[in-house]
Amino acid sequence: MSNQMYRDAGVDVEAGYEAVKLMKEHAARTLNSSVLGGLGSFGGFFSLEDHKMEKPVLVAGTDGVGTKLKYAFILDKHDTVGIDCVAMCVNDIICQGAKPLFFLDYLATGKLMPKKAADVVKGVSQGCVEAGCALIGGETAEMPGFYAEGEYDMAGFAVGIVNRDDAINGTRVAAGDVLVGLASSGLHSNGYSLVRKLMGEDAQKMARYSSELGHPLGQELLTPTRIYVKTIAAILAQADVHGIANITGGGFIENIPRMFGETLSAKIQLGSWPILPIFDMLQKAGSVPSDNMFNTFNMGIGMVLAVSASQVQAVTLAAKTQGVEAYAIGEIIAGQHEVVFA
Repeated sequence: MSNQMYRDAGVDVEAGYEAVKLMKEHAARTLNSSVLGGLGSFGGFFSLEDHKMEKPVLVAGTDGVGTKLKYAFILDKHDTVGIDCVAMCVNDIICQGAKPLFFLDYLATGKLMPKKAADVVKGVSQGCVEAGCALIGGETAEMPGFYAEGEYDMAGFAVGIVNRDDAINGTRVAAGDVLVGLASSGLHSNGYSLVRKLMGEDAQKMARYSSELGHPLGQELLTPTRIYVKTIAAILAQADVHGIANITGGGFIENIPRMFGETLSAKIQLGSWPILPIFDMLQKAGSVPSDNMFNTFNMGIGMVLAVSASQVQAVTLAAKTQGVEAYAIGEIIAGQHEVVFA
């Protein structure tokens, strides 16, 4: 049966078939014994039989990559933003102590280019491998006239599991707890509307070597969001953690208070960790006030954990086993549910 009429309307189903074929090859890397069946049906099946818990609770998170995608379009590099998509979801659910189980993605574009779509999903599968979860399905939508030529949008969601008694919900965070920050890989996937205003969107500028960064600016701007799943798992195996905050959209000021009660505050000691060069570059480029920087970007800290003072060394050592630097960056104090800097 010919699909010429649909193709004339802007949707090439043959390209869709080719894209799915290429995507399956990447998704196969992530599958495990809990995944029942393969991709291509109407839903993904995941068995919980091997996850023996007295009070199992599912934890879900959803997010997208945001306007960081603009730099993928400019540089025509599409194999890393999928990592960002996975990271933005799994990094949220691990704040509750949950182990990610599976992930699904959604990719929408005006005209489907199978190789480009497969590159995106290649990144998704790499992110799932790093997070130890399975890519059990997804959706690719071709929407002619809806997106600019060569552009696309993507989002996804992750589901994890935790025993109810082991869930981290911040209720144990108390004054005197030390705040330990885990180093970020860079900007992650937040604040890119401001980044684009400050850095522009010129492809030649993106490709130019930056002495401040030690590599081209475009490479820095497309550095994938660090996935902290294995790092947090290593820490939880060695230390008693009271609270975890993912430093995502809203930076320090909005995210750290999400892990403790209304009568507490976070006191952050400036200078207690190295600020990455990209943040200095952005601040100088727009003369951005420091409070705006800390309310937009992660400033070199991707996760913040609240632990008792006796647990700091265990947290730091466990993080280092996963190749992630950790720093004591402040403490919990009595207050009015805010972040203060010293």
